[in-house]
Amino acid sequence: MEDAINETCPWSGKPIAGDSLTIYNGAVVGFCNPGCRDKFETATRHFDAAMKETQDGRQLPV
Repeated sequence: MEDAINETCPWSGKPIAGDSLTIYNGAVVGFCNPGCRDKFETATRHFDAAMKETQDGRQLPV
């Protein structure tokens, strides 16, 4: 947890927990529980895919 770039969960604002860490863009990001961590991972995975599609010149579905 000492490597995390944040002390509070970006979703809930509660303190981060040791079992709820992930790596994003090379940084350790902490969350208050695994559910918040998993929600973040899902959201960033979709966002990163959308960015790649845009950068590749493909149209995004509406």
